[in-house]
Amino acid sequence: MDKVVDNEILKSYVYDTEWTELIDGVISDRRNKDNKVSKIKLRLVKLKENICVQVTEYIDTKVIHANKSIEEFRKYLYEKLLSDYKQASITTGSYIYNILISKKGQVTIKKKKNNQIEKKPVLMHNRVKQYLIKEGVPADFLVKLGVMNPEGYVIKAKYDKYRQINRFLEFVEDIVSKLPRDREVKIIDFGCGKSYLTFAIYYYLRKLKDIDVCITGIDLKEDVINHCNSLAKELAYDKLTFIHGDIADYECQDNVDMVVTLHACDTATDYAIMKAIKWNARVILSVPCCHHEINNQIQNDSLSPVLDYGILKERMSALITDGVRAKTLEEWGYETAILEFIDMEHTPKNLMIRGIKKRFDGYIEDKKLKTFIEDMNIKPTIKELLK
Repeated sequence: MDKVVDNEILKSYVYDTEWTELIDGVISDRRNKDNKVSKIKLRLVKLKENICVQVTEYIDTKVIHANKSIEEFRKYLYEKLLSDYKQASITTGSYIYNILISKKGQVTIKKKKNNQIEKKPVLMHNRVKQYLIKEGVPADFLVKLGVMNPEGYVIKAKYDKYRQINRFLEFVEDIVSKLPRDREVKIIDFGCGKSYLTFAIYYYLRKLKDIDVCITGIDLKEDVINHCNSLAKELAYDKLTFIHGDIADYECQDNVDMVVTLHACDTATDYAIMKAIKWNARVILSVPCCHHEINNQIQNDSLSPVLDYGILKERMSALITDGVRAKTLEEWGYETAILEFIDMEHTPKNLMIRGIKKRFDGYIEDKKLKTFIEDMNIKPTIKELLK
């Protein structure tokens, strides 16, 4: 792996790289708050007889596409990396590049050979969706889990699971820049279950992104934990381990950088979020499940047109529960968002709470949240745990 630190090397890289080999790229981690574009994605397109780079800029919920000639793209990329962003991950047919820019403008470029099977860029203007784990490229864990065959093609009956895994990895891709690069990254997955997504995080961060990660999955089902440990050993995933235990009882003495909790039942999600807050985890990704607690408590006469009907009350309770969790994270210094995880047709539990640590000066009460909780006559577990 090559490593250089020199702004001139950045210029040399941008202007000497053969961009007609580009497969995909992501530019992320803004250097200043005035920049409204959160990330930029790159891919090759063919317009008539010309090969161009399609630049996709993400501004909140807006997506803006622009097609640039190779020369226009070189100038664009150099300017963006030099002044606007801290990180880029770019894959070409020959190499995978990870580019980091420090606060002082120091540039680090890491380069490794692209050993994946798929090395040719897709040049269609309107192409099919390109997943982070590509079909036709065998991913060892997906083969073992029966999602892919040995040639890397997805088993028809497992296509929904394949899409779910890739959708989840898109959320992981968005927060990669928030994870440390100067030491081992510690990730805890509470309620990991059969661990499709746990294995996916490990594969994506360690195998595709070359990030030093150590992941621990925790679940109450001992047989599932034993199976996952056997599979991790078989795959030689030496920094992926699984523990039989309860979220509420788990303690960790090390730094925890990221906490994942997917479909943890009812208040188990609250215990996971509480742990993450106490560890000052940089990133929290939570897809809650089974919102029974608030459904049994909520009372508000002004909402009777909704609360008088069981199915509406259930949905309202779920939204209130997750809203309170998100706002509680903000009280503890997290920038939060509630995102759609996968399409409703696959599961009704389709919302993800994402928290990114932005402030480290302790708890600041949200008085509007306090009033809201009082008006709903509820006692959310997350608030009780963090008193």
